[in-house]
Amino acid sequence: MHKKVGTQKESNPFPYSDTNKRYHTYDYYLRNTFGGKCAKIPLDAGMTCPNRDGRCGYGGCIYCSEKGSGDFTASAALPLAEQYRVQRERLAGKWPAFSCIPYFQANTNTYAPLSRLRELFEEALALPEAVGLNVATRADCLPYDTVEYLAELSERTVLTVELGLQTVHDKTAALINRGHDMECFLEGYHRLRERAPRARIGIHLILGLIGENDEMMVETAQRVAELCPDEVKLHSLYVIEGTEMAAIYRNNGYFPLSRDAYVDMVVRMLELLPPETVIGRLTGDGARKTLLAPLWSQNKRAVLNEIDKKFYKDNTWQGKKNCKNL
Repeated sequence: MHKKVGTQKESNPFPYSDTNKRYHTYDYYLRNTFGGKCAKIPLDAGMTCPNRDGRCGYGGCIYCSEKGSGDFTASAALPLAEQYRVQRERLAGKWPAFSCIPYFQANTNTYAPLSRLRELFEEALALPEAVGLNVATRADCLPYDTVEYLAELSERTVLTVELGLQTVHDKTAALINRGHDMECFLEGYHRLRERAPRARIGIHLILGLIGENDEMMVETAQRVAELCPDEVKLHSLYVIEGTEMAAIYRNNGYFPLSRDAYVDMVVRMLELLPPETVIGRLTGDGARKTLLAPLWSQNKRAVLNEIDKKFYKDNTWQGKKNCKNL
């Protein structure tokens, strides 16, 4: 272990950072890609999911609210342009000028006919100050015609396709009602990577899923690292009122990770990911009025500060234990 000198920023060995952060932050990526402040604007296109409408199940993932991970979007009853305007105005007080990335967040946003997807995505790209496009979806909802269109889009804009994986373990996937196995995920992932090489691919992971231990979470990070995704999002499993997880939690069938355990696991997982992989999120929570647990997730700043402290204390960084760096 080499001696630490200077401030945390000055002694930071991580190459994709100009602060004390020892991981590849989304802010760093945005500033270096777009040359200034850029914000994602969450949108709800009124989609559903194949594990909600019966194609592969009903009810959705057991932790998902009725909004399908879109709890902080405006109402789907509003036109896209109005949703965008409302969300953008909420941010306008923070920054005098900023560009935006329309973000189709709620539910599965390639689960519709191609004609509908074209209508939605083209409208979003034409919104004021839009400089890219993010689409949250599932790997089992990437038919060939949709992938060809995504490839076309990626030639015209900075396109990120976010795939909900959560875990590489099929037993856990069945428990959470994800509706597809790891083989299916890999099929969709590789189809997108091969046929739309300019599209950025993000992968969503959840720590502390029901039935998973530390070794299982580390294995998820190892296998995801082998895919070399452009982006990874992490957060702890949180329990929302009105979900199946809420009933399990109340019946003592689930015990959330402590904040310290979460921080330790985040650092272990990031050590395994390639340093080039952008970390789109390191924590998250549900709406305060419906969040049951863990309550520590509401203080995101404190969680991020503890992650920074852990990286510095252990003199480690994202990618330090990635197989390509050993």
